[in-house]
Amino acid sequence: MMELFRIQYQHKLLLVLFFYVLTQRSNGISPDGEALLSFKAAIVGSDGILLQWRQEDPDPCKWRGVVCDVRTKRVTQLSLGYHKLSGSISPDIGKLNQLKTLALHGNSLYGLIPSELGNCIELQYIYLQGNYFSGDIPPEIGNLLGLEILDISSNTLSGSIPPSFQKLSKLKTFNASANFLVGPIPSDGALDIFTANSFIGNRGLCGKQISKSCKGGTEGPPGNSQPPVSEDEGKKKAQKYSARLLISALATVGALLLVALMCFWGCFLYKKFNKNYNGALAMDVIGGASIVMFHGDLPYSSKDIIKKLETLTDDHIIGSGGFGTVYKLEMDDGNIFALKRIMKTNEGLDRFFERELEILGSIKHRYLVNLRGYCNSPSSKLLIYDFLPGGSLDEALHERSEQLDWDARLNIIMGAAKGLAYLHHDCSPRIIHRDIKSSNILLDGNLEARVSDFGLAKLLEDEESHITTIVAGTFGYLAPEYMQSGRATEKTDVYSFGVLMLEVISGKRPTDSSYIEKGLNIVGMLNLLAKENRQREIVDQSCEGVQGESLDALLLVASQCISSSPDDRPTMHRVVQVLESEVMTPCPSDYYDSNSE
Repeated sequence: MMELFRIQYQHKLLLVLFFYVLTQRSNGISPDGEALLSFKAAIVGSDGILLQWRQEDPDPCKWRGVVCDVRTKRVTQLSLGYHKLSGSISPDIGKLNQLKTLALHGNSLYGLIPSELGNCIELQYIYLQGNYFSGDIPPEIGNLLGLEILDISSNTLSGSIPPSFQKLSKLKTFNASANFLVGPIPSDGALDIFTANSFIGNRGLCGKQISKSCKGGTEGPPGNSQPPVSEDEGKKKAQKYSARLLISALATVGALLLVALMCFWGCFLYKKFNKNYNGALAMDVIGGASIVMFHGDLPYSSKDIIKKLETLTDDHIIGSGGFGTVYKLEMDDGNIFALKRIMKTNEGLDRFFERELEILGSIKHRYLVNLRGYCNSPSSKLLIYDFLPGGSLDEALHERSEQLDWDARLNIIMGAAKGLAYLHHDCSPRIIHRDIKSSNILLDGNLEARVSDFGLAKLLEDEESHITTIVAGTFGYLAPEYMQSGRATEKTDVYSFGVLMLEVISGKRPTDSSYIEKGLNIVGMLNLLAKENRQREIVDQSCEGVQGESLDALLLVASQCISSSPDDRPTMHRVVQVLESEVMTPCPSDYYDSNSE
C-alpha cells in the first residue's frame, strides 16, 4: 500500500514539474525577442525608444517600433527611423527570418551592414539611408529575391556594388547615392532600369546608367591578347597567388582580431569608468582649461564657468550632432546656456575650429544662435551658446503632439530666411552654411527661429568660390550639383532652404517613407504634383489656419529655390524680399535691409 502511494506521489510530482517547465517556457521570451534584445545591446544611444524593450516581456510585438504578424506572432517590421540610434547592427538581426520591413534611416548607426541580412529572405523594404555605415555592401543582400525597395544612400559605404544585385528582379526603388562606391555598376539584370539619380555622389562608379565608361574592361582592346601560358607555369602562378592570398587572409584576420580585442577592452574600461565616475567632461576641464568670451556679454568670471563645467555629467546631455554632444549648462543665477562639446581628434581639425570660432565670435544677429564664448580644454572645445527652450524645428514638426499652426510656420520660415540671408550677404567674408536642415533651426520660447550649427560652414572670400572634395551636409537637403561636384556655393544653400520650406509646409521629412515608397523625395513629390496642378496637396493636413494665398506664394518660392539649375534659383536676399512682400504682411524689415544686396 505504501509502495503504491509512493508511486502515485512521484507521478503527481513529475506532472507538477512538467507543467512548471512548460509554463516557464511559455513565459520565456520568443526567439524573435532574443534577436531584438541582441539588436538593442549593440545600440549605445537613442532617444529612449528602446527603454521598454525588456527581457521579462514574453511578447516583443508590443515593443515600440516592432510590428508582428497577428497569427504567427513573428516580427515582420522593425521601424526605428529618426530615433537618434547610435551603434552598430547586431548580426542576430538575421534571425528575424520573417522580417519584411527594416527601417533604420536617419540615425547615427555605424559599422558594417551585417551580411546576415541575407538570411531574412522575406525582406521587401530596406531603409538604411542617412547613417554612417561603412565597408562593403554585403553581396548576401542579393539573396533577397522579394526585395522591392533598397535605400543605402548617404552613408560612407565603399567597395563596389555586388554583382549579386542583378538577381533582385522585383526591385522597384534602388538608391546608393552619396557614398564612396567604386567600380562598374552591374549592367545586366535588375540594376539596368535605374538612372543616374540612384548612383549620384559616388565619383568612383562607372557604367551606362551614369553615362560614364569604365576603364580597363574585362575584354580589353583588340591586339592586346597575352601569349598562352604553359600548364606548369600556370600551376606555379596559381600556387604563388594562393600563398599570397593565404598570407593576406591571415594578416586580415589577425588585424580584425586585434581590433575586436581593442574594442572589447575599450568597452570594458568605458563601462568600468562610467560605473565609478560619471564625469568625463569634468575630468577634461580639470586637466587644464581656459575661457574665451565674445561680445563681452557673458557676466561670469572664467573661474565661475570652469567651476560649473566641472559639475556636468551625462545627465545634463540634451542632444548630439555630427560634431559633438550638447549639454545644458545652468549657472547659479538661473541663466541657462547650451554647451557643445567638440572633441579634438587631430591638429588639422583643431585649426579648422579655431578659424570657425574666430569668425563666429564676431557675429551677432537676431536670427542666428549666439555664440557667447568657448572653453579650450586639453582634449576638446566647449562652445557656449544661448540656450533656446523651444528646441529644434525638427522636434517641433515631427516629434511633438502639439502641431505648429500656419502663422507659426510662416514666422519660422521668415526668421530662418533672414538668418541665412545675413550669412550670405552681410557677413565678411561671406558664409556658406552647407547643412541647412530642420534640426539646425532652433526655436526660442516664442517660436522665433535661429539658424544654428556652423560646424560645417565654409567661407567665401569676396570673389572666390570654395571647392572641396568632400560632400558635407544631410541627404535629402543636398543640391544635385553639390552631390556631383562637391562644390559648395550660396545656391546650394538656397536649394537646401527650399527643401526646408517644403518640410515646414508638408510636416514631413524630405525622405519620408511615403515618398520613398514611390521612388521619390519631397522635391520629386512636389514636381509630380505640380505637373497635375495639385501642388497644394503637399500641405500638412493637420496644420490649422492655412491660407491659400500665402501657401501658393510659398510654394512658388520653394519651387524656385529647388530648381535643378543653380542659375535659376534666387538669392537669399531675393527670397527675403518675396517672403516679406507676398507672404507676410508687407512691411519693411527691422533686422534686414531689403534695399542692400
